[in-house]
Amino acid sequence: MNFQAVKAIYFFEMARFFRTLLQSFVSPVISTSLYFVVFGTAIGSRIQEVEGISYGAFIVPGLIMLSVMTQATSNGSFGIYFPKFIGTIYELLSAPISYFEIILGYVGAAATKALFIGLVILATAAIFVDLKILHPVAMILFLVLTCISFSLLGFILGIWARNFEQLQLVPLLVVTPLVFLGGSFYSVSMLPPIWQTISLFNKLVGTFFR
Repeated sequence: MNFQAVKAIYFFEMARFFRTLLQSFVSPVISTSLYFVVFGTAIGSRIQEVEGISYGAFIVPGLIMLSVMTQATSNGSFGIYFPKFIGTIYELLSAPISYFEIILGYVGAAATKALFIGLVILATAAIFVDLKILHPVAMILFLVLTCISFSLLGFILGIWARNFEQLQLVPLLVVTPLVFLGGSFYSVSMLPPIWQTISLFNKLVGTFFR
């Protein structure tokens, strides 16, 4: 295992992330705040509790997973697509590094970025609602596995994509709709029986532990 090569790719990608840290940090904070203002005020005033949990606390896992999934997919795809776009991918392919090590470097960096965004959103949500995490270790483990899984999906998408429009195809047309329809902002038990059955075909429903 060429750890030096993996480390070089990882820190190169992380350096690009920290160069736009203000955008990377402020954007999720503003988005989360807007979600709480819109959903918490407009819907939360009508739905006080969902399954014994305040509506504000109820939507926190959905907000975190929505951002983590989209960010992991986007970062994973852009990380490998951009070298293809500017032509530096050939320098990487000619270096003494295996495909597995390339994947490890890019996916590791994309997963780290998504995990950072998820923790930022969690901290922002704690400002608006009273959060109680019963199993913090399981939560972190689940977040890490989600980041890695969707970073791998993004990496595959980045290899497949031929233009920037195709990079946004899966995050916008697949991941985001499935999250919104997966019980992130409502309980599946609130739906009519037929729609509860249909919702079970959405694999992201189980993600929110509803």
